[in-house]
Amino acid sequence: MIYLRSFFFVLWLVITVVPYATAVLIASIFLRGTRLYWMCAGWLWLATQGARWICGVRWRIQGMAHLPTAADAQKAVVLAPKHQSTWETFAFPALMPHPLSYVFKRELIYIPFFGWSMARLDMVHIDRGRRTEAWRKVSEQGKQFMAQGNWMIMFPEGTRAERGGKGDYHSGAARLAISAGTPIVPIAVTSARCWPRRSFLLRPGVVDISIGAPIDPTGRRPDALMQEVESWIEGEMRRLDPEAYPSIPPETDAANPAR
Repeated sequence: MIYLRSFFFVLWLVITVVPYATAVLIASIFLRGTRLYWMCAGWLWLATQGARWICGVRWRIQGMAHLPTAADAQKAVVLAPKHQSTWETFAFPALMPHPLSYVFKRELIYIPFFGWSMARLDMVHIDRGRRTEAWRKVSEQGKQFMAQGNWMIMFPEGTRAERGGKGDYHSGAARLAISAGTPIVPIAVTSARCWPRRSFLLRPGVVDISIGAPIDPTGRRPDALMQEVESWIEGEMRRLDPEAYPSIPPETDAANPAR
């Protein structure tokens, strides 16, 4: 049943993305910014709901109170989530109450329909092979988009990690937060429990999303700030998905209580 459900989910993505993306590309001739973003987020909502309806992938969120409210619409943050699967890249725009600007590798904009639509949004697509130029683009465009009221979102590990695993945490999100004087928000996500990386086989279950308290970057060094983000996320991952970390001693959880 997992194979059959996953097949129908992928079919759902293909069937819905072509007309939706076509409509977005046409609308982009006349629309920009927030209105076009929410139009694209509509398809991501369909994708997330498709995973729920077809494959039984549900979610629960804690810590939403840590994010700026509608009354603080101009208060920007840098979101720094754990990255385990494609699920969170689809889900965050559908679940967050505010427009997000992703930082992602530019190769994604060449994906037919999906990537073409992403290229029309206020996103930062970078060439990972040209690090200095990539950082300059992240800094300049990131500040510009946050000045417009968007929240920036960067996956510190850069690529998806296996369930129970950990990639290298890069300091880009911390550097942006410090440069812009914007709080950075660590987020733990257990998406690999249902949708493993490099796979389109989805398993029924619950994805837990835990949003940490914003961390003030004032007077901080990028490496030390990212170390705090990493420590919170990895500690929270062990609390949310203890089965994935059997070798971690119990006292580790006590050192990282739930936020």
